[in-house]
Amino acid sequence: MTAKLQHIFALSEKGARDFVKAVIWCFLCNISLMLPVGVVMAVIQHFLNALDTGSDPAGQILFYTGAALLVLAVLWVLHYFQYAALYLATYQESASRRVSLAETLRKLPLSFFGNRDLSDLTATMIADCSSLDQMFSHYIPQLFASIFSTLFIGICMFCFDWRMALAVLWVLPVAVLLTAGSKKLQDAFGTRNILAKRAVTDTIQECLETVRDIKACSRQEEFLEKLDGRLENAEKSAIRSELATGVFVCSAQAFLRIGLATTVLTGAGLLIQGKLSFLYFLGFLFAAARLYDPLGMVLQNIAATFNAKLQINRMRSILEQPVQTGGENFVPENFDIVFDHVKFAYREDEGVLEDVSFTARQGQVTALVGPSGGGKSTACKLAARFWDIQGGKITLGGTDIQTVDPETLLKYYSFVFQDVVLFRDTILENIRLGRRGATDEEVYAAAKAARCDEFIRELPDGYQTMVGENGSTLSGGERQRISIARALLKNAPIILLDEATASLDVENETAVQEALSRLLKDKTVLIIAHRMRTVSAADQIVVLADGHVADKGAPGELYRKDGIYRQMVDLQKMSGEWRL
Repeated sequence: MTAKLQHIFALSEKGARDFVKAVIWCFLCNISLMLPVGVVMAVIQHFLNALDTGSDPAGQILFYTGAALLVLAVLWVLHYFQYAALYLATYQESASRRVSLAETLRKLPLSFFGNRDLSDLTATMIADCSSLDQMFSHYIPQLFASIFSTLFIGICMFCFDWRMALAVLWVLPVAVLLTAGSKKLQDAFGTRNILAKRAVTDTIQECLETVRDIKACSRQEEFLEKLDGRLENAEKSAIRSELATGVFVCSAQAFLRIGLATTVLTGAGLLIQGKLSFLYFLGFLFAAARLYDPLGMVLQNIAATFNAKLQINRMRSILEQPVQTGGENFVPENFDIVFDHVKFAYREDEGVLEDVSFTARQGQVTALVGPSGGGKSTACKLAARFWDIQGGKITLGGTDIQTVDPETLLKYYSFVFQDVVLFRDTILENIRLGRRGATDEEVYAAAKAARCDEFIRELPDGYQTMVGENGSTLSGGERQRISIARALLKNAPIILLDEATASLDVENETAVQEALSRLLKDKTVLIIAHRMRTVSAADQIVVLADGHVADKGAPGELYRKDGIYRQMVDLQKMSGEWRL
């Protein structure tokens, strides 16, 4: 049963066990609500007996007072354990759920993120998790507990008098069917509401990311109108969703109260005929009044469960994604990277690489060049298993990288990509990201080698200067030099460079190239370049065009051929002579 609950509600093993405990405690709390009814009936019976015998009705008042206090104590204890089982356990599971999602996302190939909307993932991690916290602390365990307690109390009622039990319970199936019958409608409105909220998030994120371009093109009013429209649509969707739920639930709860009337009428009729004692009649009235509260909760919780199912399915769509796995004990004999008839596509029927084969040898610089869209950046990232290929094989030191745990594999790689990512932290820590535990002196040495030290020393707080989000307070060249310093600090045996010096001026480019030359010695280097002079001294050039290896060889050898490489070199020479 635990495994089934884990699957249905996207719970951990401990969360499933805690869920069962919460249902049990809620069940006991619901049943305990009948204890005051029992005490009241006992008191009434005592007074009736006293009237019949002519004895003093206050004779056992202390006994019944003690019984009432005992019932209060039992209720307090049960509700205390119910609170702990519901809220404390729910929040522990909430933390576990978020960690589980984060761990799953960490192990997923980057192809997953290319096919999913970032704001949708953010909504799942934050909004959906928060909604499920409320569902599991207020609705779902109480739903199951209310069902079980209603069945238990209903059976007890039938044992006392089946006619009165029918008078109390006949409305329940109708009310449940009325609520459950609205599932498709509620699902439809709930889905639209989620999509409308996601559209608002997408628009806000788009505006924040492109605010400079929006202002530069004077399109503020247009984007604000679009945002207003989506906000209005989200508001209407939320109202429709709440209305669809409220109409059916409130109607069912109102219908439920008809049962109180049928209980009174049936009981009165049986009482007049002498087929029911006054005490039993009163007891059924008390029981009905107490029973309809948890029944109303059942109806409300059924509707809430419908909404929770949508969010659980969204969460499960992440948790059940196939993650990248592999062995953690990996020590390659050498650091040669071999592409052997590699085939890869981001999406089905959209091939990016087709039958690509080449070898990037240790101690050599292998440059990937070619027209835009030819697959250069893709090949570079595939070499580090950012994605898993669909055909062929990529090996490192003779071992298929798909058999190696991604995090174990990445210990052997350093990256300098064109799009530099910096964190909202000090410059010192942003560089130290390259190697955990590096000393300050080692960070300073890497920064000097990457020509970062000069501009860092000029900042108000030096290496302790906080950079803005993604390094927004630094220039493009400064961010890229920090990225190079990070790679220098890591000092991994494999270096992947994607236009590493593209954002540098001529003076800094020369200095950084000298630093890179020291970094690249005796290592496997895979470099992507669009400026042919950058790779003129490479040991091997692989020309990628339309996802195929169009040519490969030494720069001089390729230039002597009348191919793509020579055309690119000549065109860049011509563009270099262009003047205003």
